[in-house]
Amino acid sequence: MNLPRSPGRAALAAVAATLLLLAGACSDAAAPAASGEKAGKIKIALSNSFIGNQWRVEMENVYKAACAMPPYVDQVECSVFNAGNDVSTQSRQISNLISQGVDAIVINAASTSGLNGVVQQACDRGIVIVSFDNTVDNQCGLTVNTDQIKFGQQLAQFIVDELNGQGNVVMVTGVAGTGADNDRNKGAKEVFAANPGIKVVSSYTGMWDSATAQRATSAQLPNLPEIHGVWVSGGTDGVIKAFVAAKRPMPVVGGEAENGFRKFMAGILTPKVNGMSIGQPPFLSVISLELARAVVKGEHPKSSITIPFPVATSDKMVPGETVFPDLPDSFFADFTDSGPNATVILCQEAATDGTPCPGKTLDVNLGTP
Repeated sequence: MNLPRSPGRAALAAVAATLLLLAGACSDAAAPAASGEKAGKIKIALSNSFIGNQWRVEMENVYKAACAMPPYVDQVECSVFNAGNDVSTQSRQISNLISQGVDAIVINAASTSGLNGVVQQACDRGIVIVSFDNTVDNQCGLTVNTDQIKFGQQLAQFIVDELNGQGNVVMVTGVAGTGADNDRNKGAKEVFAANPGIKVVSSYTGMWDSATAQRATSAQLPNLPEIHGVWVSGGTDGVIKAFVAAKRPMPVVGGEAENGFRKFMAGILTPKVNGMSIGQPPFLSVISLELARAVVKGEHPKSSITIPFPVATSDKMVPGETVFPDLPDSFFADFTDSGPNATVILCQEAATDGTPCPGKTLDVNLGTP
């Protein structure tokens, strides 16, 4: 009986080499992207507590506009959810997003502590959590925010400098008991206390609302001496209108980023006001989107960031950049930044309609990690 010959050593070596090459090819095809890098289009959801005021509308609009612009339109599948300011609804929405396997969730929270449990579930699944504005307490997530104590300090120092450290000042505060109001007031009082020539002659709430601030200021003015400076946490244009109606001399004003205030600063509305305008920018949502994208893609470390306030002063008002003549007074003009070191620059349509800025690739400056 004839038996097949055993293969020679050369043939065996050739077979072994072929098998090794095939195994390597299969291994390469199955290998995931490099550690820390997400391949393909990623899923990022915005979980917003409520949409019930102008700031929130602008915040969502610029997020949607950013998602429709490069690089996000090519890299990110975006979605937006609103919870009607209900913690249980927002928690349930986030739980659903976890089940859907999103890569990141950007959160403006209905409660700083009430979402801690569901946020932990997301972190345990490897989902990147970025909260902003009203942030969550759970330390497994990242935050994007401003420094509210610095808000108070910055506006107060402007007033002190413009008055050469001497004069009567009024403080118009925000919603009592909120973290932002406490921090802003603390920062302002620290600066005023360090300048003994400044006398705070009245402090009252404007509820971060122009109409409320105008009524409250109108009620206070008949009992006040000459006012040289006004520090306003929100509702700034209402305070100015109260001074105009009372025919009082216009003080130096440090206030929020209402477009109406900036119209007075620019001389679009009269009288022209010497002021500084800063505020909590609606584009915090866009910065959070970029941080989430960069972390998922392995392009940025898992670290929280604090951004500077967009600043506008009366001597540097630019229509279409820092003030918007054809937009309502109630609009927040800091939906975009300006200047050479701008955090992000967005067009007017992004804030009003949520539509992309034509022909623009969005460049977001996260600062130095």
